Amino acid sequence: MKTFKIIISLILVLVMALGTCACGKNNTEKEGNKVMDNTLVKITMEDEREIIIELLPEFAPMSVEFFLELVEDKYYDGLVFHRAVEGFMIQGGSPNGDGIGGCGRTVKGEFASNGIENNLSHTRGVVSFARTNVKDSASGQFFIMHDDGNFLDGNYAAFGRVTEGMDVVDEIATRATSGEMLIDKPVIKTVRVLK
Repeated sequence: MKTFKIIISLILVLVMALGTCACGKNNTEKEGNKVMDNTLVKITMEDEREIIIELLPEFAPMSVEFFLELVEDKYYDGLVFHRAVEGFMIQGGSPNGDGIGGCGRTVKGEFASNGIENNLSHTRGVVSFARTNVKDSASGQFFIMHDDGNFLDGNYAAFGRVTEGMDVVDEIATRATSGEMLIDKPVIKTVRVLK
């Protein structure tokens, strides 16, 4: 009987040890009942060039969830990058390609001036939600940093970063504009989750 208890105890210790070993091996975080990890999203342009974005829920979980809902709804398919400022950013997600509007709903702004900590700095390649002067007005338009813009930190919800395709961002950022509006607006063919 004593041997049986020792074996059961060892099995329990082994199971518990294996369970804790698995923790922290991927960047997974629980939010309510959902498990979110650092999902990759692929933006395929009409000319078949691609931008791969790693979503970072550890900084902005509500923004990541909102973006993924829009991707699942195919909201971005057929829209354009409408705005570009070389050395700053490119912006897309406007339903009419004019910088106005969004998907018809909004997400809470996850940034310090709105009472939410978000330490993802707006450095080259970081993806963030565009908004009006209203802090909780992000409605689908997003921008990708062409260069560092740390002055945006604390006022915009950064939620991802480009892992591949910065050459595509560079090319879009250097296109001809009228003011900040792109003259030849590159079309987003699809946005899909990779994993």
